[in-house]
Amino acid sequence: MSTTGKSRDSHFPSIEKKYGEKMSYWFKVMEKIVDQKYPEQIAHLRENYGFSQAHANALVMFSKGSKSTSKFKDDKDYFKSINPKQAKTIKTLYKLIQAKHKKLELVIAWNQPMLRKDKSYVIGASVTKNYILLNPFSKTVIDKFGKKLAEYEVKKHTFAIPNDWKIDEKLILALIKARLTEIK
Repeated sequence: MSTTGKSRDSHFPSIEKKYGEKMSYWFKVMEKIVDQKYPEQIAHLRENYGFSQAHANALVMFSKGSKSTSKFKDDKDYFKSINPKQAKTIKTLYKLIQAKHKKLELVIAWNQPMLRKDKSYVIGASVTKNYILLNPFSKTVIDKFGKKLAEYEVKKHTFAIPNDWKIDEKLILALIKARLTEIK
């Protein structure tokens, strides 16, 4: 199990280079707006100093005490944070996939559980209160399985499954095979 989060301070060299000031200067700027809410701080940095969203977010979040973009230390930590029914469904789904495709690695990326092969994501899951979203990281794969996904709510890159979904093994394994074929 690995994570792909990076430390917020990894942005500091590029912040110094791009905006022409040492980090001590930017920390003083943050001290002046410490009582503002997150969106106001982001807007302040973007409007007054031309910060990108990523750089503003890194500085604001670091100033608020968040040293890493990773919210969870591992998959167990992630699964403890969500509805137990959803956790069980996702774990069962990933276990099925990994039994067939043993080289797929479970990672937490963008604070969500993903299966990947080398550096390519194969499938990811995210949760809402009412359902689980699955993302095969391919509009082509979603389109290819359009008819078979018709009973689900399909978006551009994802489809929603019930929290307690009885896994359609044939569908999932076919989706994974299509995605793996695409990234070879």
